[in-house]
This record gives sequence, C-alpha cells and structure tokens, in this order.
Amino acid sequence: MEAERYKGYSIWGHAILQQEDILQLERYAASGTITRNNTFIEASGVLGHFDTEDEAQQAGLSWARAWIDNHGE
Repeated sequence: MEAERYKGYSIWGHAILQQEDILQLERYAASGTITRNNTFIEASGVLGHFDTEDEAQQAGLSWARAWIDNHGE
C-alpha cells in the first residue's frame, strides 16, 4: 500500500495479489481509497490488473487524485 497527502486528503493506492495458481505469474489488482480527517470519503473498486505491485499502487493513487480534482472542494 502506498499513501500520500493530496489537497488536504489522505489517499492510498492498493495492490492486491491475484495469483490463482502457483504456476501463474503474479498479477496485482489496483484500487484506491480516499479519507479526510480520518473519515472515509470514497473507494474505487478494482481499477485493473497490473504486472507489478508498484504499477497497481500508482494506478490507485492516480484514481484518487483524479477523483479529488473532480469532486473535492
């Protein structure tokens, strides 16, 4: 999980391991979460699947920034 502050919000990018079989390559599902003053604001659901944990986390953070830019104060 990668976290940062953005325009007064706390945002997180999540990477959820999606390996169904030990012989399969690891893939990560991405999602994002937004809070403000320790209050839940929004969560994304699955944004897509990525080859690396970092790519998935960055996708979640990007989603959160875009959501704030479109819905924030």
